[in-house]
Amino acid sequence: MGKNKKNIDWSEAKKRCCLTQGDIHMAKELGMTPKSLVKNIPSPSQSWKAPVKVWVRDLYEEKFGKVKSNPDKGDEPKTKKEQKTTRMDENLPF
Repeated sequence: MGKNKKNIDWSEAKKRCCLTQGDIHMAKELGMTPKSLVKNIPSPSQSWKAPVKVWVRDLYEEKFGKVKSNPDKGDEPKTKKEQKTTRMDENLPF
């Protein structure tokens, strides 16, 4: 029962905070709990406060120096034209 309850808590936090599995993994590595994530959802009057997803990524980058790549938003393969343009831009002397 204890393990199932924890999974339910994390899935609830994932849904309410619009997080990906990578964001959940980063939050767990930072030692956060689902309750702390849900408590930090900014209200409409807190426009200065970053969304939980951005907050977790910023804290992770601050602590570990890099953010894990997000499989949901992965690097999409570029078209041949975009690849050619990129290669041409890299060869410019300035």
